[in-house]
Amino acid sequence: MFEQFGFEAVTPMQASFVFALIVGIVFGALAQHLKFCFRSAVVGDKGNKPVARGIWFTALSAALLGTQFLVMNDYISFNGHRFFEKDLPILAIVLGGILFGIGMVLTRGCISRLTVLAGTGNLRALTVIIVFAILAHATLKGFLAPARVWLGSITIPLGQTTSLADLPGGAEFWTSAMALAVFVLALRSSLKWKEVILALILGLLVPFAWLGTGFILQDVFDPIAMQSLSFTSPAADLLFWSIASSSIPAGFGVGLILGVVFGSALAAISKSEFVWQSFENAEQTKRYFLGAGLMGVGGVLAGGCTVGAGLGGVPTLSIAALLALAFIAGGAVLANYILHPRGRASLAPLVVH
Repeated sequence: MFEQFGFEAVTPMQASFVFALIVGIVFGALAQHLKFCFRSAVVGDKGNKPVARGIWFTALSAALLGTQFLVMNDYISFNGHRFFEKDLPILAIVLGGILFGIGMVLTRGCISRLTVLAGTGNLRALTVIIVFAILAHATLKGFLAPARVWLGSITIPLGQTTSLADLPGGAEFWTSAMALAVFVLALRSSLKWKEVILALILGLLVPFAWLGTGFILQDVFDPIAMQSLSFTSPAADLLFWSIASSSIPAGFGVGLILGVVFGSALAAISKSEFVWQSFENAEQTKRYFLGAGLMGVGGVLAGGCTVGAGLGGVPTLSIAALLALAFIAGGAVLANYILHPRGRASLAPLVVH
């Protein structure tokens, strides 16, 4: 469709950068206002966990319904997408999900939350992003790539059943059932109507991004990858672009990360929440570095983070994305159980505001 706009000076790649920048600004502002965080929804403090869970599930319901509406009306198609490989890399997903879940407990937030916090002056979060991006890129294309390839070679054949849509009932049944289930869970959290509306808008950014990259900006002569909200690959893209921008153009991933930081900064400044923060001691620093590394490796192995495989991946009805999110949650619960009851380390100094 992009070629119909008649642009001569702008390529689809350049347009995707601007598009992602806009999407990222909106996501960053909303995520900062709502304190959007999967870790808080899974293992957060009792006081904020119900609200965090309600916000996350409300956003997921909007993303699910919006994405499947586009699929059912033939605006986008996930044929050939990496979420729907016929051979499921089960070991990579299980290990990657657990590592990511442990990492986000150690850093008190998943990579999407920490990207948002980086815009509020949180230097701990900025450090995590850098370490995360380095390890993610190393796992994708660097010295850890052989291990990733080996883990990915251990698979379970799914045949034609790579999606819930391939199961009895089809896409309509599973979309309706999942949307109803997550919305009921969201309603039990006693969210305010303003929070519900903003969470729905945040969730709709997922199908909006799919539509933009998979339909509006597609050019048959210069195609781009269909993408939505994600932070693992985009963080690696931003790292690579920042050190080789004269050789490679900025695309969707770079625009998304920059937009999220800028959007959260705007929201923080407008609410007087912008505060410079740094590490308080060596123990805290070590824990954040370890968590960042685990998330970087785990996010690549699992096929995405809590947003890429979760908020963006689950609405595609991909079995791989569902498993990745489940094992991320499992890893977080495991880490939280080990760290808290046994008193091995206090997380009090690590509270992210």
